[in-house]
Amino acid sequence: MLAEVISRDDIRDSYETIRPYIRRTPVIQADLSELDSPGLPVATLKLEQLQCAGSFKARGAFANLLLRDVPAAGVVAASGGNHGVAVAYAAHRRGVPAKIFVPTVSAPAKVERIRSLGADLVVTGERYADALAAAQDWEHTSGAMNVHAFDQRETLLGQGTVALELAGQVLAGQAGDVHTVLVPVGGGGLIAGIAAYFAGTVRVVGVEPDGAPTLTRARAQGGPADAPAGSVAADALAPRRVGELVFPITQAYVEDVVLVDDTSILAAQQALWQALRIAAEPAASVGIAALLAGAYKPAPGEHVAVVITGANMAPSQLA
Repeated sequence: MLAEVISRDDIRDSYETIRPYIRRTPVIQADLSELDSPGLPVATLKLEQLQCAGSFKARGAFANLLLRDVPAAGVVAASGGNHGVAVAYAAHRRGVPAKIFVPTVSAPAKVERIRSLGADLVVTGERYADALAAAQDWEHTSGAMNVHAFDQRETLLGQGTVALELAGQVLAGQAGDVHTVLVPVGGGGLIAGIAAYFAGTVRVVGVEPDGAPTLTRARAQGGPADAPAGSVAADALAPRRVGELVFPITQAYVEDVVLVDDTSILAAQQALWQALRIAAEPAASVGIAALLAGAYKPAPGEHVAVVITGANMAPSQLA
């Protein structure tokens, strides 16, 4: 049963554990017609790029370090970038040794951030799957605890707290019920956590780069399956496949997955900055890209929320 993986009560309990270490990131009401797109509605934006370590990934990182027994050898993680930053940050805060493996596709800003947090960094392989294999080898030889970026129960619990906060913030702000949440998808930890929390009470729609359609491919084939990894968002949204824990949750509670191309992603990133002064990396901009490009078209009166997931990038990307 899905409840044996994570339930809403599990997410609530986890939130109480990690809350002293994370930020309750704000939400804003944004008139999307200001993004040179007349006719688009006002949407709620959940600003996870303001989270500790620059992305929502801090939630899952702290959930692992606080809910599991960390050995003396510390932790190891494979990451396209943001998860590595988050694990390095959480380990630094907790005084735990950390070894992070990232592929060559990782953004230099993320690589430097990992180093600055004191983690032992190894750059290896061309994509996330290569870094994951190296991290698993280190886990077996060193005895370190592997903090998986998406296919780990505690990771899902941490990411699910985004939905818990969003639900409370929308109600507190008198904005009315959220009908749909647009969520960026890579390995699927964030969308699985959010979907498990809402459990069908809110429509959850995934957004992927068309060059890295991991969940789209899995849904088409009936289970996690290898997908390509070519996209401007490849450092954050391009693992080889979605997680084994992730997939059944998304099958049960994710209504749809839409695809956006790189041109739309970069246009959305620029629109967020130019019109709203929201700094978001490409992967964090895919939900807005889906709205601007028409990949997702809200119905009249539909209240849409979009998770802006991270901002670990060089400032020059906004120029």
